[in-house]
Amino acid sequence: MALTEWLIFFLVLQVIHFLGTWKLYTKAGRKAWEAIVPIYNAVVLTKIINRPWWWVILLFIPVINVIMLPVIWVETIRSFGRNSTTDTILVVVTLGFYIFYINYAQDVTYIENRSLKPRTSTGEWISSILFAVVAATIVHTYFMQPYTIPTGSLERTLLVGDFLFVSKFHYGARTPMTAVSFPMVHDTIPLVKTKSYVSKPQYPYFRLPGFQKIKRNDIVVFSWPIDTVRFFRDRSKKSYYKPIDKKSNYVKRCVGIPGDSLSVVDGFVHINGKQNVLPERAQLQFSYFGNTKGSGFNLQNLYDRYKIKPKEFGYNNTQFSALGLTEKAAARFKNHQNVASLERVITPKGQKDPSIFPNNGKVNWNNDNFGPIYIPEAGKTVKMDLKSFSLYRRIIEVYEGSEMGIDNKLSVNGTQVLLNGKPLDSYTFKQDYYWMMGDNRHNSEDSRVWGYVPANHVVGKPVFVWFSWDSNAKGLLNKIRWDRMFTTVGGSGEPVSYFKYFLILLAGWIIYNQYRKRKKGA
Repeated sequence: MALTEWLIFFLVLQVIHFLGTWKLYTKAGRKAWEAIVPIYNAVVLTKIINRPWWWVILLFIPVINVIMLPVIWVETIRSFGRNSTTDTILVVVTLGFYIFYINYAQDVTYIENRSLKPRTSTGEWISSILFAVVAATIVHTYFMQPYTIPTGSLERTLLVGDFLFVSKFHYGARTPMTAVSFPMVHDTIPLVKTKSYVSKPQYPYFRLPGFQKIKRNDIVVFSWPIDTVRFFRDRSKKSYYKPIDKKSNYVKRCVGIPGDSLSVVDGFVHINGKQNVLPERAQLQFSYFGNTKGSGFNLQNLYDRYKIKPKEFGYNNTQFSALGLTEKAAARFKNHQNVASLERVITPKGQKDPSIFPNNGKVNWNNDNFGPIYIPEAGKTVKMDLKSFSLYRRIIEVYEGSEMGIDNKLSVNGTQVLLNGKPLDSYTFKQDYYWMMGDNRHNSEDSRVWGYVPANHVVGKPVFVWFSWDSNAKGLLNKIRWDRMFTTVGGSGEPVSYFKYFLILLAGWIIYNQYRKRKKGA
């Protein structure tokens, strides 16, 4: 929905609220007109139901307002003596319209000083859980979100099984665009495996101010731009429409920022003609192919010494392949007693891979040799020709078109590019774009496959590993990567675990609480 449509929708809600509550306002000693003034009517209503004024703020926070509306409805009828379970169920299932019946058909009396304490232990539990969900949803949506690393595209910086906290406030929290969704989950409700949201209506895109811009080589969590799967790792062929904020979350390294000219040369990213220098903790990995001196590889030994996982290594009596080797590990592995030769796999320049962006089979690009391309920057203008048509078609039609409620259609007539049937010689971008790639260059589905990542798809910045689980290890205690717990994602040098300091603080807090309780009881 466009901003104008939302304004109309909001005004219609005010009229509905007025028609359904004005008599109740007067019975509570207020004026009837107070029920129709936007925002002010909500402030007055919190006074009527004897709740704090800041509840009004919660009504304007996307997702939170969906939780709070039923609470407001229930509190309203209870302020006029309708406390039965039947009343509560009716006001919720009718989406608040049961209040019309109370307003016009029932002779109710306003209870000015009603008790706000739940009448049953069940009610108290429900009240506590409800506001715990509200608080957790606010933190999850606007401040910090938990995330699990599902693939090895960023090994060895981030490992499969790492549990992260992703900061929403570094780059500015993206407010929810999906108006109605199940709290605290993403696109799917766990266990039942059903969609967790209603696709419409949609709020306009808005991002709160951040204190940092995405820098080149930052690790970023973002909404997968071409996502149409039912839920992450769903391999069914059926396609699903998904709003931007309900697309699957991916994590990659941002190797190209708005305004960059990017190319990939023999697997290495070049920015504006120079090879990109990665941070100290980043570890590029490539695939290698070699010949053996005979069988005899110990897979566990390969994993321990060279970080080669069994599923990433295949060999017979004469040849082998290894995925995800760093250059340092490859140099050591080359000296293995059973290795006769070892060469990095490089797809030569000019060899076409039709699965590579822009996915039209017309460019001679591949995973290892790609580009150059320009990464669009908001406000910058590019010439539109047949090459630009291929590179920016999805940007114009989808990211700055249908996803923003605009009907854009690009086509070609001879050598002339057309936008909605009219000649288009140049185009000015409306938002920034980024180029995201995995450090495991031969085992990463990234921008080389599906192209640019729009700014409105950015979710946040991984900042902290709070837990790490190695499913390949044997034994429960060995499966926990203790050295990775409570480590920072950024920084230089080897990651340092702050887990022991956390345990010390936790023990101190427990001891302090016990001391305080004993002192209070004395």
